[in-house]
Amino acid sequence: MTPTALLDTLHSPAELRQLARDQLPQLAEELRTFLVESVSRTGGHLSSNLGTVELSIALHYVFDTPHDPIVWDVGHQSYSHKILTGRREAMSTLRQYGGLSGFPRRDESEYDAFGTAHSSTSIAAALGMAIAARDQGRAQQSIAVIGDGALSAGMAFEALNHAGDLHDIDLIVILNDNEMSISPPVGAISHILSRMLSGATWHAARRVGSKMLDMLPPAKDLARRVEEHVKGLVTPGTLFEEFGFDYYGPIDGHDLDTLVPVLQNLRKIKGPRFLHIVTRKGQGYKLAEADPILYHGVSRFDHTTGIAPAPAPATAATPPACAPLFGDWLCEMAAREERLVAITPAMREGSGMVRFAETFPDRFHDVGIAEQHALTLAAGLACGGLKPVVAIYSTFLQRAYDQFVHDIALQNLPVLLAIDRAGLVGADGATHHGAFDLAFLTCIPNLTFFCPATADECRAMLTAAFQHDGPTAVRYPRGPLRTPVSAADEPCPPIEIGKAHLLRQGKRIAIAAFGTMVAPADEAARALDATLVNMRFAKPLDTDCLRALAAAHELLVVVEEGSVAGGIGGEIARFLDTLPRAPRLLRLGLPDRFIDHGDQSRLLSDCGLDAPGIQRSIEEHLKMLDAAR
Repeated sequence: MTPTALLDTLHSPAELRQLARDQLPQLAEELRTFLVESVSRTGGHLSSNLGTVELSIALHYVFDTPHDPIVWDVGHQSYSHKILTGRREAMSTLRQYGGLSGFPRRDESEYDAFGTAHSSTSIAAALGMAIAARDQGRAQQSIAVIGDGALSAGMAFEALNHAGDLHDIDLIVILNDNEMSISPPVGAISHILSRMLSGATWHAARRVGSKMLDMLPPAKDLARRVEEHVKGLVTPGTLFEEFGFDYYGPIDGHDLDTLVPVLQNLRKIKGPRFLHIVTRKGQGYKLAEADPILYHGVSRFDHTTGIAPAPAPATAATPPACAPLFGDWLCEMAAREERLVAITPAMREGSGMVRFAETFPDRFHDVGIAEQHALTLAAGLACGGLKPVVAIYSTFLQRAYDQFVHDIALQNLPVLLAIDRAGLVGADGATHHGAFDLAFLTCIPNLTFFCPATADECRAMLTAAFQHDGPTAVRYPRGPLRTPVSAADEPCPPIEIGKAHLLRQGKRIAIAAFGTMVAPADEAARALDATLVNMRFAKPLDTDCLRALAAAHELLVVVEEGSVAGGIGGEIARFLDTLPRAPRLLRLGLPDRFIDHGDQSRLLSDCGLDAPGIQRSIEEHLKMLDAAR
């Protein structure tokens, strides 16, 4: 018998629902084995998925999926869901070019009710589905699965606040609490209480009692307070009850003998229900249990021996990835400037801030998954005389756009945005590519926007941005910044706000490149004998440099790793329109579509933003110019 003999027989939730309940623990064990082996071969999110094996089984066992939609918040914990919904064979393509997404996608499966990858959207989406079902007369349970981290975001509470007023909808919110952050100890009393409170007898008695007490308002208020007090002795659910939900739990999310009957009971109840389960990240794989953060997002590894130690520090020949570079700079600057404070929305490890948090704990603020709060907090700190640095991924900055405009830029406050994961990020795909920050930030007054092309330039720009009296942003990619050949033997020039740097002088063609695009543009420029300028700033643009390029060249090429629609090329076109004589303009950037997941270099090649692609686009444009003569 194979280690996954039972799992191998299942190709849909309908087949899962034919199993006897006593077969489910065996299925969970096999599913966990398959997950570890599969993710070790492809890379992906591991700890979180090991923690939701039993929940995934129980949901598809109890509910009529896909008729009853399940919305997985963030969705990085939905691998078991994918496997149980007919995608087991395709797991070998996970997060690879043309393969399965690492997150739920509506166009991938009818069982993926809602596309997710950013946090805290599940309750609002599931509520919308529940309202739609009610209004169209469909008998349907809508289920949102949200983690305790995602629940900290304001959007989740906005949805809870709305849902609690709607007592005629079929909505179940499941809190997957895997950090023990709001949970008391889980034990027999809690299990018994949850079964009792979710049972039909208790619910019926409660409904009848409520009708009787409606005739005696003072007695009803007293009864409600007594019930809340008694339940509050053994459960933390008073908060959710105040939102208007019936609260059940906490229960052990790995105990199928408790989880399945509780869900079966909840399915029979009307109105908004809240089930609190406690799970453990990395459950069942001892290495991940011991270090769930290390095994949260993994590259390929040997699952029998575990993840290998981190590689040696970068040398001059191998430049450092930008996140640790930023982390080192942050510690160095904090040692010199006591007003520096650092903020992250739940991305301490990813943004390279672990050492800073340990060295300067009183000056480090991890606000949780709350990007809007992070930026307005920074604004308040700046008003109080401090110098805030907000480390934030480009894709997550989208969630706090108004706060940057209204609370920081409008008031011209000295807040530095360290924008990580700018440009294409690879396997996480369209939901995580930093494709739009150049377009949506360059239109904002008061901002100074730095685009470093090398590691040394990134350090220098972070310092210049921090010292600048006003809002600043420095964008850098997920990996290292590749030094262009034309800049390899020269030191980083001093950072002068709004001034570009000429890297090579050529003929006929001028290339204005930004940040990560300087290195591939340098290869193309050398092949074409073109002029190359490292523009260095997305805002303000070096108009003196652009004016000189326009006067001396027949074709001006703008290359940016950002959306070509609304990007910097458009701003340069607007400037060229003011000149009496302007060259032809070729704008190269990310196309006007969402770019899927895959290897980063393959994606850049597909977009024509590697050196051969840039050279090819320029040569084709030159042919058009020559043919038009």
